[in-house]
Amino acid sequence: MPRRPNRFGGGAQTNVNGLRFEQNTLLDEALQEIGFEVREYHVYNGDKKIGMSVPKHKLYTIFFRKVHIDYKKYNSKRWLPDECFINEEQKIAYIIEKKYQNRAGSVDEKLPGCDFKKKEYEKLFHALDPQYKVEYLYVFNNWFTKESYKDVLEYIASVGCHYFFNEIPLDFLGLQTDKA
Repeated sequence: MPRRPNRFGGGAQTNVNGLRFEQNTLLDEALQEIGFEVREYHVYNGDKKIGMSVPKHKLYTIFFRKVHIDYKKYNSKRWLPDECFINEEQKIAYIIEKKYQNRAGSVDEKLPGCDFKKKEYEKLFHALDPQYKVEYLYVFNNWFTKESYKDVLEYIASVGCHYFFNEIPLDFLGLQTDKA
């Protein structure tokens, strides 16, 4: 299913900058570039299914519905990740949030919320299997390398969340392929 660009949300510059950034960092495309196949949200290494790649609402309508988890029993609302890779072999769900900035704005105040959201996602995945781990990560553009983000980047790491710049770190996702 082809990805349709999000035309809603965020401030005036979101459509101009943030979404272009998101479109240039699609998880499915990155997986396919190194030899994985993505079919109907399922990720395959050859014939072996290794996980799922689900964006935003699809985490609920495709993944949690399939495993009969009603989010309302665990969370008061749906938290919508930009993308989620569920490594079913390692039982790790990677919540991927992408942030693009080219000037100061409201995203600055949202970044420390990663700890809270990670805990909300943990409730859902632990309902499926208490062994599931949740890794929450940001993919930032170079704007966030500025000295003014030092404290928030340190905080993100201190609460067990992660951040990367300009790309989705496939090796961090525990992926290996003979083609890579």
